[in-house]
Amino acid sequence: MIRSAAASLLRGGGPRRRLASPPSSTSAAAVRRTLAAEPAADDSDLVRTALHSLHLELGGDMVPFAGYSLPVLYKGSENGGVMKEHLWCRSEGKASLFDVSHMGQIRWRGSDRAAFLETVVVGDIAGLGEGTGCLSLITNESGGIIDDTVITNAGDHVYMVVNGATKFGDMKHFEDRMAEFDGDVSMEYLEDSMQLLALQGPGAAEAVAKILPDGFDLTKMAFMTGTDTTLDGVEGCRITR
Repeated sequence: MIRSAAASLLRGGGPRRRLASPPSSTSAAAVRRTLAAEPAADDSDLVRTALHSLHLELGGDMVPFAGYSLPVLYKGSENGGVMKEHLWCRSEGKASLFDVSHMGQIRWRGSDRAAFLETVVVGDIAGLGEGTGCLSLITNESGGIIDDTVITNAGDHVYMVVNGATKFGDMKHFEDRMAEFDGDVSMEYLEDSMQLLALQGPGAAEAVAKILPDGFDLTKMAFMTGTDTTLDGVEGCRITR
């Protein structure tokens, strides 16, 4: 089942697998242009995710959220509607796919990336082992909370996901702090070139296992870990539990 996904999946219970598809590179100039962009004024200006046509085909009731057109629920189906969708996602052996491509995905590079991140978030980022992640908080200069975030040590970079409604403000805060930071760090905003999907429910592992390469053992993935992989033959994807 495809479920509505206007709410952030950084919060909430239940087994999850977060899947990301391959991005293209983004220049610093493009980041600055995006940061300066005004919010969408009407439906014609809303960003559509790669699953937009599928949402419509399945009866998605599309609404504006964080500058994107996203389904708040599905109509006209036996299992559609807020309550039925919720119960499906919590039922034994079932799983629901959330389109959360509106969320902000960032890659941090540079030899001082961990040191910089520890100036803007809470937690021991330098101590994260490769492939492991943590839930953290983005803070201002006084320690006040700006947003929550998930941060993963992806080996040659740090992968960060921030909330869709606040991502541009978060990145503006990061750019301001980077201007004051004396070290080697760069921020790559993946924009909408990288789609983000979340599979949730008791049957999530069984569902995603069908499109993983032979020999990929999901049972060995601990909570808050991730790795690059191939999904249904598509290379350059990343799966996170």
